[in-house]
Amino acid sequence: MAFLAYYLHWDRDELMRLSHQERRRWCREVSDINRKLNGPEKEQRFEFR
Repeated sequence: MAFLAYYLHWDRDELMRLSHQERRRWCREVSDINRKLNGPEKEQRFEFR
């Protein structure tokens, strides 16, 4: 949840209203955006499948 709060600036209540699957989907989306912005040479800290 901290990952999403940091990148999306959502508060705890907003994040808690999401299901676990929805939070995982948003983590994948943010990770994909970061990967595109940073390029393939940057190591990714989080890997969501």
